[in-house]
Amino acid sequence: MQKIDILISGVGGQGTILAGNILARVAIKDNLDVKTAETHGMAQRGGSVITHARIGSKVYAPLIPRGDVDYLLSFEKLEALRNLPFVTKESTVILNTQSIAPLPVLIGEKEYPTEIISEIKSKVEHTYAVDAMSYEPVSSFPRVLNIFLIGILAYFLPFSFETWQLVLNETIPEKFLQINLNSFNAGYKWISTD
Repeated sequence: MQKIDILISGVGGQGTILAGNILARVAIKDNLDVKTAETHGMAQRGGSVITHARIGSKVYAPLIPRGDVDYLLSFEKLEALRNLPFVTKESTVILNTQSIAPLPVLIGEKEYPTEIISEIKSKVEHTYAVDAMSYEPVSSFPRVLNIFLIGILAYFLPFSFETWQLVLNETIPEKFLQINLNSFNAGYKWISTD
């Protein structure tokens, strides 16, 4: 299998690391090699969190070089903009249109950029922007945002729907399982009918 490089970006508390773990488990179920790595900003204060996931028949290093990302999955739009150096025109960007102001914006040192989505679309043709917070079950339980977006990413990857469902069943605690399955299905449905 040809290597697939996926970068997952968000802010602390959005579940980027769990999303990366689920992705890795799905690849392992298909007997593929996978390497992951996380970089954390001030995650507990809403800082940047990035998960690198590299999947293939044989993967030698966990960190994705700039310009090598096949899929950028971003849980917040400014984080997508910050990670544009990792993608090319041929990449696919999936982003949640939610805005979460970083600390410099909150304390008035900087302004939150405008026109982020149009800037990303001008550089990456395959950009899918979704207001995930407006879809059930994310709108009533925002903690499943990451699984909604993983559902969108799953549509593009060469793994069966059943494998994703199996890994979710094995990974998510039982009391939160159904709402996470519903969120994954909602994301998958959003992209497959878009």
